[in-house]
Amino acid sequence: MGKQMRIGVVGAGSWGTALANLLATKGYKLDLWVFEQDVREQIAGERENKVFLPGVRLSENLSPTNDLHKTVSDKDLVLIVVPSHVMRETSGRMSGKLAPDTIVVSASKGIENGTHLTMTGILRQTLAGMNPERLAVISGPSFAKEVAREMPTVVTVAATSPITALAAQETFATPRFRVYTNDDPIGVEVGGAVKNVIAIAAGMVDGLGLGLNTRAALITRGLTEMRRLGVAMGANPRTFSGLAGIGDLLLTCTGDLSRNHTVGKRIGQGMRLDDILSEMRMVAEGVKTARSVYNLSRRLSVEMPISEEVYRILYENDSPMAALGRLMTRDLKDEMEGF
Repeated sequence: MGKQMRIGVVGAGSWGTALANLLATKGYKLDLWVFEQDVREQIAGERENKVFLPGVRLSENLSPTNDLHKTVSDKDLVLIVVPSHVMRETSGRMSGKLAPDTIVVSASKGIENGTHLTMTGILRQTLAGMNPERLAVISGPSFAKEVAREMPTVVTVAATSPITALAAQETFATPRFRVYTNDDPIGVEVGGAVKNVIAIAAGMVDGLGLGLNTRAALITRGLTEMRRLGVAMGANPRTFSGLAGIGDLLLTCTGDLSRNHTVGKRIGQGMRLDDILSEMRMVAEGVKTARSVYNLSRRLSVEMPISEEVYRILYENDSPMAALGRLMTRDLKDEMEGF
């Protein structure tokens, strides 16, 4: 596609800013839509997003703007990186502004409350005239801060169209950011959403001081839950053995930079959810996704005991230790049952 590609990035949180800067550093000139006026002024004036990605100097090729229409109009590729709960409202404002052949890449992770749609599911609904063959999703084990510091990172980009996947792969790949392609966007999105819920549980395990055996078991059985839900939604089970499945799950359940793990750890240490969230400016996607996953698993009759217990703790004020007791004393089973 070449360096003259016209790119717009929608969302200037930590991940949006990191990916925008990766593309800008690669040589693309791009518009970055920033929701907050103060953050836009800071990026423009100081070339740094001190609120969401402090300590990283941003490329001059990156132009911050509060004008969403300008960001997405006449672009070859638009990358959307907004919190999942504002995806519908934001993409709705983009409807009719995109060229029919624009590639739209989602880097947002979550499942919408109420509709139980993935992020690309929302985009298919909201972007009038959008060619679904031009829709892709990028995911994998990738903390924004490490990508911004050019630490070697490997992700996957998924689309139903091989041409779209290859175009996005070529656009994002650098010597420090390796991109694979995948033809299973549903699986990639389910992995990216469910891993945040399991990461909250892993954080609770660490906050309670339950040890490494417990955490390893939780991650393993969490992967089983992720696969079950994905397969019920039409995903390829092999996807969950890849970067968007076990790769992202491992990172988010064990890394200190994970916001979802941090929320769980503080709950395990006895803090109330409202108090934890009031101290965080950045979004922990797993909190809202826990409700979607719980309701969706019940609708599809998919057994997801860990995810169910996270929901009970977050939304029914249940205690982590009571949840642990229920999980450990469930009926004994064959490991591969419902695998």
